[in-house]
Formats: sequence, C-alpha cells, structure tokens
Amino acid sequence: MKAFVENRFGLLVLVIVALTAMYGVAYVTRPAPSPRPSVGPRKVAVESVTAVCPGTKGEKVGVYLPGTLTHEAMDAKPYLTNGPGGLEAGYLTRVTQGGGRGLAGVRCTEPAPETWLVGPGPANADVRLHLTNADKAPAQADVVVFAAEGAVSGDKGIGLEIAPGEHREIDLKTLAPSADVMALSVTTVFGRVAVAARTTLDGGGVDWLPAAAPPATRVVVPGIPGGGGGRELLVAAPGETDAVVQVKAVSEDAEYAMKGRESLDVPAGSVVSLDVTTGVGASSAALVLTSSVPVVAGVVITGTGQRADVAFTAGTSSLALGSAVARNGTGSRLVLTALGGPGKVRVQVVPGERPFEVEVPAGRTRNVKLKAKGDFAVVVTPVSGEVYGGRVVEERLKTGLLITAQPLAPARMWTMLPALNDSQRVVLP
Repeated sequence: MKAFVENRFGLLVLVIVALTAMYGVAYVTRPAPSPRPSVGPRKVAVESVTAVCPGTKGEKVGVYLPGTLTHEAMDAKPYLTNGPGGLEAGYLTRVTQGGGRGLAGVRCTEPAPETWLVGPGPANADVRLHLTNADKAPAQADVVVFAAEGAVSGDKGIGLEIAPGEHREIDLKTLAPSADVMALSVTTVFGRVAVAARTTLDGGGVDWLPAAAPPATRVVVPGIPGGGGGRELLVAAPGETDAVVQVKAVSEDAEYAMKGRESLDVPAGSVVSLDVTTGVGASSAALVLTSSVPVVAGVVITGTGQRADVAFTAGTSSLALGSAVARNGTGSRLVLTALGGPGKVRVQVVPGERPFEVEVPAGRTRNVKLKAKGDFAVVVTPVSGEVYGGRVVEERLKTGLLITAQPLAPARMWTMLPALNDSQRVVLP
C-alpha cells in the first residue's frame, strides 16, 4: 500500500475511483426526470394590420375596427389601409343589368406568403387576378394555375416583378386559356403582395374568389346556402401524389356521405369537379373533405332565375379566433356548421345592436338571418365547440336571384404562433 501511495500515479487513481463511486451513487439515486410539458401554438394578439383590395370607382369600402364601422370612398386605384389588430375592410357591388350583373363581395386581404384561389377557369369565365405591392420596396411573385390536366401556366407566371406600390391586373387567359376549372397559387418570393381575383362567368354572374385554406388533409368548406341552383365542388391536389378524398355533407338535418359521391379521386397536380347539387339538396350545408394527401377545395354556387348569378365559398379555418365581415347589406345571413359536438357563437351587428348567442347542434348547419338594414358589419365570436361559417347575401329580382357568399375567415385580432423548442438545429445551416 505504501508503495502504491508513493507511486506518482497512485493518488490520481484514487481520486478517479472516488469520483466514479460518487457519480455512480448520484446516478442511481437521481430523481425521475419530470416530463417536458407539451407546448402547442400560442394565441398572440395582432398589433397591426395592412388590408388591401382592388378599388372600384364610385363605391364605398366598409372599414371595421372593434366597436366601430366607417365608410370610405374609393377610386379606381387599389384601396389600402393600415390599422391596429381587429381591422377588417371590404365592399359589395350591385349591378342589375348588363354583362356584370350580380352581387359581388370582396374582403380586403392582407399581404401573405402564399394565397390559394379555387374557381372557374379562364376557358369558362373572365378571371382577373389583382396583385398589389403594399410596400415601398420591390416585390416578386410566382403564379401557378392548376387545371384538370395539371399545371398549365408554365413559366409565364414565374418571377413577376411588382414595383413599390404597384398594382397589376392579369387576365388569366394569358396564363392558362384552356382551363375549365382551376386552383391558383400565388407565392410571394420577396416583398409583400396582396391578392384578389374577380370572376365573371361567360353565361352571366360575377363575384370575387375568396382565399382558400392552404393544402391540408382535412378541409371544411362552409357557407353553402340552401335553395335552388347548382352547387359544384372543386378539389385540387397540388402535390406530386394522387389524392383519394372522402366527402361528407353536413346539412340542416343530418351529417352524411352523399350517395354516389362518397369519395373522389384527384390525380396529382390537377383539379377535379364534382356536382353536389342533389347531394346537398335545397339545404344549407358545409362539406367536410378528408384526404390521403393535402388538397385545396372550394364550391361554385349558381343562383336561379332567367339570369343566374354566381357566388363562391372555399375551405377555411374554424371560428376559434373569431371572424368579422365589414360590409353587409339587407338580405344577409350567416350559415353556421358545428362539427364533432354542439357549438355556440356570439353574433354582433355593428353599429347599434346588442350581441346575441347562437347554438348550433352537433353535425348540423344553421341559418341565422341578420335583420339589420343598410350597410353594417357583423362580428362572430366563439363561445364553445368547433364551428365553421360563411356569410351570404341574397336579393330576389324578377330576372333572377342576386347572390354573393364569403367564408368566415379568421379575425385579425389574434394569431397562432407555433411552439419554439430549444434545439441546436436552429443555428445549423
């Protein structure tokens, strides 16, 4: 032992042995690690909003801020407004004669990294795409049109330069003249670009295409009004894999798979249409799509009468963040659908009316008439359940029904930020 201690390495060995023993005891007796709490997206208040929509000379745009509604005159230039969270803006046009006959409603959109639109193609309609650079810096966007035969716009819409503050109106016949139906994506490469599209059917009827929810494996298309006329579902699979889509209708009376229309095969990169007129009947409804791969969807609503008008709705998020429509008029109603269980929302008309609550039975769609007259805003706030909705405006004329529709998009009061995790990957190339 004496020789071991006197050895110059002996003391080092003893220290190592002692440390190893201490570490072993600490490891064995350590407390069980507490599970890391699962962190989901955070609900964060929106501080500022930029809203843009194409101008129409002689019309007024409704501008809603929480509790207030104002109207501002427009000219032919794009209308652009900035404000705090909760800002909404939009307008309605009403034409009773001529080629532009119809009710048309547009929601002023915020610049977005990507925008999807679904509707009739340039072969059957005059489709005008509006791109507006909302900033004082240049922007660039890529426009891709998908049709029944696949992506048909080629390189014509790639790398579109938009100067600071510039507004570009593009006739989609120049990009995809043969498309009967279409799904269109606008991707902002750099800068900030707001997107809108106005569609006038060759056979009559006009409206603006609402922005559709981005590709997902579950898509809910709400706000399909009841009554006569046609209802056509359009589904696009913009990826590289064919989609098998299960389709269910949620009407005022039941939730069901439509006979003969239970599923839909959508080839990769293409758009497929499905006539669901008899599937939903005369009932107001929503369609729920479940797919093997991400899809985008919308519905074309054709009115009745000697001169039929047209309206559009599209896939959208639930009302978990609330919603507001800045411009409504006489003949407006909400079409609300509850999925997975009963739902309840609070509805308020601005200005002047007290809010009221609306209960929607599980797996059912309910119409809520808005009795206010003149121009008004409507605000929908979630109370409970998973509720989706749309706003419909109708006016009956001797020559035929005027109609416009708009899915209830998430309010700009709140946004969901994805969870952040500590990881070395965030600093790695």
